[in-house]
Amino acid sequence: MFVLVNLKAYPCDPVAVAEAAADVAVDTEATVAVAPQAADLARVADTGVTTYAQHVSPNGHGSHTGSTLAESVADNGAVGTLLNHSEARRKLADIDGSLDAAARADLDTVVCANNPEQVAAAAALGPDAVAVEPPELIGTGTPVSQADPDIVEDAVAAAEAIDPSVDVYCGAGISTGEDVVAAEELGASGVLLASGVAKADDPRAALEDLVAPLD
Repeated sequence: MFVLVNLKAYPCDPVAVAEAAADVAVDTEATVAVAPQAADLARVADTGVTTYAQHVSPNGHGSHTGSTLAESVADNGAVGTLLNHSEARRKLADIDGSLDAAARADLDTVVCANNPEQVAAAAALGPDAVAVEPPELIGTGTPVSQADPDIVEDAVAAAEAIDPSVDVYCGAGISTGEDVVAAEELGASGVLLASGVAKADDPRAALEDLVAPLD
């Protein structure tokens, strides 16, 4: 299983979370990755944890003030990027452009989608993975695998029908090891979460609980 912790813009210590994630990953069969703010990418990557950007822009070098260049992300230690999170939605053309930019920088890509129909559209663009995340469940502590497991199963089927090589991750409300196991049983090969770790009083303990059933 792939576990991607999105730190969003939460007031947590990104290095401490990254160090905990790197340590926890050593003791499990899961890959634990962290997606910090762009300004923290290098510090997080220096911990040795698998590091993802929260976004990359669809353009290359040039007059693009405010852009997050895929090349810069890679130069600062990231090996992958999220795209189209529900808090940073993009048009399909822009997602496609960001995928091209990520490919130039040799970054793995995870495109977020709200439902199975959007999963199919995202999978058609050729990312490495898609993550199904109903926005109404994000941050609630109620996982989609519990609230509406059909969404996960249908998302897996939708991606499979378009491109079997595209992995499907389960997001929204993931916070416990039981949630990870449920996502795996529904066909997901990874999970995407944020507040369950980033807002935890003890991020290391939260991560240990998350991956414990995977030992």
